[in-house]
Amino acid sequence: LVTTRGARRAPSTACARAPTTMAKRPGAYTGGMGMSSMLKEGSKHFSGIEEATLKNIEACKQLAQTVRTSLGPNGMNKMVINHLEKLFVTSDSATILSELEVQHPAARLMVLSSKMQEEEIGDGTNLVVVIAGELLSKAEELLHMGLPCTEIIEGYTRSAEVVLKALDKQVVHTCDDLHDAEKVAYCIKTAIASKQHGLEDVIAPMIAKAAVSVMPPDAKGFNADNVRIAKILGGVSGATEVVQGMVMLRQPLGDVRRMEKAVIAVYGCPVDSTATETKGTVLIKSAEELMNYTKSEEGQMEAVIKAIADAGVNTLICGQTVGEIALHYLNKYGILVLKTPSKFEIRRLCRTLGANTLVRLEPPKPEDLGHCALVSEREIGATPCTVLDRGAEKGSNVATIVVRGSTQNILDDMERTIQDGVSVIKAMTADARFVPGGGAAEMAMATELQKFGAKQPGLDQYAIKKYSEAMEVIPRILAENAGFDATDIIANLYAA
Repeated sequence: LVTTRGARRAPSTACARAPTTMAKRPGAYTGGMGMSSMLKEGSKHFSGIEEATLKNIEACKQLAQTVRTSLGPNGMNKMVINHLEKLFVTSDSATILSELEVQHPAARLMVLSSKMQEEEIGDGTNLVVVIAGELLSKAEELLHMGLPCTEIIEGYTRSAEVVLKALDKQVVHTCDDLHDAEKVAYCIKTAIASKQHGLEDVIAPMIAKAAVSVMPPDAKGFNADNVRIAKILGGVSGATEVVQGMVMLRQPLGDVRRMEKAVIAVYGCPVDSTATETKGTVLIKSAEELMNYTKSEEGQMEAVIKAIADAGVNTLICGQTVGEIALHYLNKYGILVLKTPSKFEIRRLCRTLGANTLVRLEPPKPEDLGHCALVSEREIGATPCTVLDRGAEKGSNVATIVVRGSTQNILDDMERTIQDGVSVIKAMTADARFVPGGGAAEMAMATELQKFGAKQPGLDQYAIKKYSEAMEVIPRILAENAGFDATDIIANLYAA
C-alpha cells in the first residue's frame, strides 16, 4: 500500500486484499524446485541407483525370464494374443516380444536389440535377450557390493573384447562351398532343430535345395527374399517340395488351365474397356443401333487381345480387374489368365519370369515378355493353386517351398523356421565359420574370462568375473529345459 505525505492513512483492515487466482497454462513453470518442476505436468523423474538403475534392471530381468524357457530344441512354445485378438503359438523370441507391446523404456531397449538381431542375422534373438538379462542380473549383484557403475561398464567392455578373441579360436567347421546343397543343409540343421525339433532332417534339405537353386555365382549377392514360402493347410507337418518358380494360392480365371512353354505378359493396369473421365448420355433409337454400339466396344477389345496374342503371348498376368468381355476374347485366343492383386507379388513374378510390368493395355515388346517352362493348376490337399515352374534346366531367380500343416499356427511357426534357416544361409555368405553349440562355446569363453580376470589388479576384475558367470546361463538353461541337472552339466563342461 503506497500513501502520500499528508494523506490520511487507510485503516489496516482495508490493506488486506483478497487472494487472487490466475489461470495456469497446462505444463507451465510453477516456480517449484527440482527436476519435476521443469517438466510437463504429470511427468516423473527418477534418479540414483535405488530409484532408477535397479528398477530398470528388474524390468529387463523379468523380460528375459519370460523367454528363457523357450531357448533350445526342448524349449516350450508361448501362446500370445495381441491387441487384434490374433493367437501366436511360437518359441521365437522376436515374435513373442514384438507382440507383447512392452512399454517399459529399459525393457524396450532389449526388444529393439532382439529386433535388430532378427533383421541383421535372422536367428539368435532368444540368445540376445537371455544373455542381456543375465549380464544385468550380475551387474545388480555388483551394485549391491558397492561397485561404481563406471567400473562395471569398464569391466564388461574389456570382457567383450576378450570374448570376441576367444570366439575366433573356437571355430570347428567352415562351409567352403555354398553351391553344394548337402553341405549347406548340414550347416543349417541345428538352427532348424532349435525351432522344429524332429523335423530338421526333412526341412533343412528343402531349404538348402531352394537356396542353392537361386544362389548367384557370387554368393555374397544372395537375396533371402528369393526363397518364397507357400503355406497350404492340411497334411503332415513339413516341407513337401521345392518349386523352381512361384506358387500362387489362386486359380486361373479363364477356361485355359495349363500352358507349356509359356510366354507371359504382366500388366499392372486393368484388362478391360477404359471408362471415360466425363459422363455423357447416349440416345439409342433402335435395336440395330444398340447392337452396333456394343459391337464397336467388343470389336475394339478383340483387336487389343488379338494384337497381344499375335505378339506371341499365351499367358497373361494382371494386377487389377479383368473384364468379362476381355476374358471372353482371352479364352477365344487360348490365353491363360492369372490375377494377383498384390503389387509385391507382381514384382516377384517379374523377377521370377524375367518380365517387365506394362502400365498400358497394348501389345508387349519382346524385351518385356517373361518365359516359363510350365504354368499349371494343381490341387494340393483341398487348396487349388497355380504353379509357375521355370524348370531346372533354365534356372530361376525365385524358388518356392511348399509347406503343409494341420493348423494355421503350425504353418506360421513353420514359416518362421524356414525364414530363420534362409537367414542363416544369408549370414554364411558373409562368414561361413561355425563354433560348437550346446553351450560349449560359451563355456570356453567363460574359462578364458576367468583366466583374464585373475590377472587384473583393479576393481574391474569383479565385473570380469561376473561376466564369465553370465556366460554360463546358456548351457544352464539348455540343461534345465531338457530336464537335466544344470549344476552337474556345468561342472562336467568345466572339467572337459
